[in-house]
Amino acid sequence: MKSLFQTLKTPLLVALLVITPALAVRAQDSRIQMSSLDHLATKAKQTVAVTLDERLMRMAAKLFPDHGDEKEVKDLLNGIKGIYVKSFEFEADGQYSPADIEGIRSQLRGPGWSQVMSFNSKTEGNVEVYLLFNADKVGGIAVLSADDRELTVVNIVGPVDVEKLSKLEGQFGVPDLGIESKKEKEKKNDK
Repeated sequence: MKSLFQTLKTPLLVALLVITPALAVRAQDSRIQMSSLDHLATKAKQTVAVTLDERLMRMAAKLFPDHGDEKEVKDLLNGIKGIYVKSFEFEADGQYSPADIEGIRSQLRGPGWSQVMSFNSKTEGNVEVYLLFNADKVGGIAVLSADDRELTVVNIVGPVDVEKLSKLEGQFGVPDLGIESKKEKEKKNDK
């Protein structure tokens, strides 16, 4: 007569083999869910929402020529799976709560995410930058910027060359993040 463990061993192993990869994929998902912020649109004087999925990223990459700085942007766009931005500007202080921001931060405490920068100022607000690492490669980026009258979340999904990321600043809804590549820093230092 088989023991209960022997009877359940095969179904348990099959279930484990099915569930584990699905959990691993979800754990490494670099897409931040921002729908919890949608209610802020009714309070905001200005709202920006950018949703560029992989299909649109491929179309956008085709618009850039195959030479110069534009080629670097094109190469960067070819690897990115999406760019998602939610930004709210308010006429008065206190229009969003710490709980709104915490909903985003809680996702960024998930497996693989690491906070790489935090800037806090009573007059200029707070900026946090997070990277999702897949082994030693960057698999996603999230930026959370909050001050008294503005809240912005930027999420870049997919493998990102951080050196080339500065080329996206000011494009596709990505704000100027103050990122400079090594080449740009060397040019400034040479002057």
